[in-house]
Amino acid sequence: HVQLVESGGGSVQVGESLIISCAASGHRYSTFCMAWFRQAPGKEREGVASTYIGVGGSTSIGDSVKGRFTVSQGDGKATLFLEMKSLKLEDTAKYYCAASDWGGTWCQSGPVRSEDYPYWGQGTQVTVS
Repeated sequence: HVQLVESGGGSVQVGESLIISCAASGHRYSTFCMAWFRQAPGKEREGVASTYIGVGGSTSIGDSVKGRFTVSQGDGKATLFLEMKSLKLEDTAKYYCAASDWGGTWCQSGPVRSEDYPYWGQGTQVTVS
């Protein structure tokens, strides 16, 4: 039973930075994909970034946050971090962590699609003012 727990959301001012994290547990396989999505009130869910959990994987970053957001993994654990810099008002949203059953090149480039991820966390709110 895969579980995802996000943490680290909060309120910051424009231009500041924030790091949120997601801890995954219960995966059958040691390699899989994880992603960050966000959803602002009244807007559709947007894929922010995705990455391969395993050795040698790379990351896909959404165009709207490229150059400001980076994704990294925790050492030895299925933990995903999203470091957000130069935050803007439009970054205000609830941020969700998602995970797949298995990993591959599909999550290391191209668009981050919600339909690729069956497991979701409860989300953590990020408010920029």
